[in-house]
Amino acid sequence: MKAFYYLALSCSLFCFPLHISAATHHKLAIVIDDFGNNMKGTNKMFSLPIPLTAAVMPFLPSTKADAEAALKNGYQVIIHLPMEPLKGKKSWLGPNAITTDLSDAEIQKRVEMAIADVPHAIGMNNHMGSKATANERVMRIVLATCKAHGLFYLDSKTNPKSVVKKIADELDVPTVENKLFFDDVYTHAHITKQANLLLEKTQKEPVMIAIGHVGPPGEITASVISSYIPKLQQNTRFVFVSDLVRPSLSH
Repeated sequence: MKAFYYLALSCSLFCFPLHISAATHHKLAIVIDDFGNNMKGTNKMFSLPIPLTAAVMPFLPSTKADAEAALKNGYQVIIHLPMEPLKGKKSWLGPNAITTDLSDAEIQKRVEMAIADVPHAIGMNNHMGSKATANERVMRIVLATCKAHGLFYLDSKTNPKSVVKKIADELDVPTVENKLFFDDVYTHAHITKQANLLLEKTQKEPVMIAIGHVGPPGEITASVISSYIPKLQQNTRFVFVSDLVRPSLSH
């Protein structure tokens, strides 16, 4: 795992020649969620000529194939762990989701299973999870298991009251946070609006993480990202999420 981690970091510097000015210091990591279920837009996402972090859901029909394809294309893989939301049905989450009614032992078992099911993963983020990520008991188990496997955690920030950073700092788990969703609304107009917002934010903020999705908005999101790459490159260097991971504040 560690050997792949360092190889992937090297790829972020050498595998995608983007013709960026040496003066560029702002960084942007783009994460694409929901791989693993033969979702619409998968091939278009895997053709993007930038360092891409592929969040692959476990226990689904194309979980392993999508993780392997991501690696083959020079991208990084993280586990897109299904977690309980504040609203919606648990059945929407898919198999072996992390819910707040589970015992400590069952939560750890399911996280371990997810890690084992997604090849090449070096980190994890939450699929949905607005309820689970605000629960200290649940996140302590999830993050402790990440630590045991040497994984970082990306908080997708589906709930502003998330306790991920607090618990991660306590446990010494490397963590970062999403700052923008491209496609929380599945229209070209909205996704373009979000891309413009991202462009504006990268002018001001030295580090940005943005999340898009395969599935219903997948092809639109991929096309919009592709069209904005030259604009973003003027002031920003595309990186993997792992390049932005910092040790917890307790160091």
